[in-house]
Amino acid sequence: MTSARRVLIVDDEPDIREGVGRWLNACGYETSVAFDGDAGVAAAHATNPDAILLDVMMPRKDGLQALEELRASPDTSGIPIVMLSASLRDEQRALDAGATFFVHKPYDGKKLVAAVQSAIESS
Repeated sequence: MTSARRVLIVDDEPDIREGVGRWLNACGYETSVAFDGDAGVAAAHATNPDAILLDVMMPRKDGLQALEELRASPDTSGIPIVMLSASLRDEQRALDAGATFFVHKPYDGKKLVAAVQSAIESS
């Protein structure tokens, strides 16, 4: 039996973390959470998740800064990262910086889970 895939959810909005977590848990994923980019980078190094869901707009260190830091580190450079944002402007910047997928807020739960699954399978 294989263990559940682990997904790190990094978002400063508690409702988003909870909602995304519920969708992923219902589909068999284990989830952990972080509330900003600094905590997300630290959690990624500590837990080595199978994928990361990363919000763009966050205090202190935003998702794009966290993405660049994760991609620059040999320990986290290969982890698939799905970016979340309500801003269409962020999509190309996130993909250019190394995001695996980009999901627009408000997100569709089924599409979000499909993006995570595709990101993990393509890694």
